[in-house]
Amino acid sequence: MFVGVRHFELSAEHAAERAPLVVMYPTCEQPAPVKLGPYCEQLALDAQIAPGKYPLVVVSHGSGGSHLAYRTLAAQLAREGCVVALPEHPGNNRNDNHLQGTLTNLQNRPRTVSRVMDFVENDPRLAAHLRQRSVAVIGHSMGGYTALAVAGGIPRFPPGSDRPVDVKADTRVRALVLMAPATPWFLADGALAKVTIPILMFTAEHDPYTPLWHAEIVARGIAAPAKLVHRHVANAGHFSFLSPFPEAMRRPEFLPSVDPDGFDREAFQRELGDQIILFLREALLPETQS
Repeated sequence: MFVGVRHFELSAEHAAERAPLVVMYPTCEQPAPVKLGPYCEQLALDAQIAPGKYPLVVVSHGSGGSHLAYRTLAAQLAREGCVVALPEHPGNNRNDNHLQGTLTNLQNRPRTVSRVMDFVENDPRLAAHLRQRSVAVIGHSMGGYTALAVAGGIPRFPPGSDRPVDVKADTRVRALVLMAPATPWFLADGALAKVTIPILMFTAEHDPYTPLWHAEIVARGIAAPAKLVHRHVANAGHFSFLSPFPEAMRRPEFLPSVDPDGFDREAFQRELGDQIILFLREALLPETQS
């Protein structure tokens, strides 16, 4: 199986502001070099999706980050039989970060994820190939906040206060993958009590941005701790969950390209994808058979 890719733009109907969306999916068509921002990947541009029914996976990037920074993971998931949507979060991305740290951003992020689901489910070329009741959200850093809010978490702003953020749970979401999640908005008692779906959570040993106590908020707060699988990645850093950067972009002052000494991001990306694929197969398959 190869990986197809299509570029979309979310309109104001589907996002707080117009925003790019990349969708990867399984295809039988041969790949060729395709430009994704500053990157070049082997993909089948605008190819036909392969026959079959596939789960939908939405990936939420970190604060001030890029949806394209998860292209390696997205391609692996697509090759294994997923439709993967990579939206850019308006106002909280590498090109425009004016909403960072605001209440508006906390509200907009989960809404964008739900609107991406609406968009994909209504695209005639993709909708016919979506498996019913099989949606997962993968979130890295601030994307972890986003995933938990979409799944029923009730965040507070500012963190630790009793002021709930206006977010709405999306019952289409049946599984979460959290990578170095940012979680202080869920400190209040009961903030995660309505999150009842399976969760695979990764944390990094050397992470100054979302240290282990962020993950402990999830472990203590969710309603069904038995549905949580927590994997602590030895020697990883906060940015080790991003796709490897081309050699020309790797430099010490560009922190997203840097890993702790001795950490092999290329090898880890393969392991990360393998673990997520196994988790999603187990977490989503029972829902499709009920």
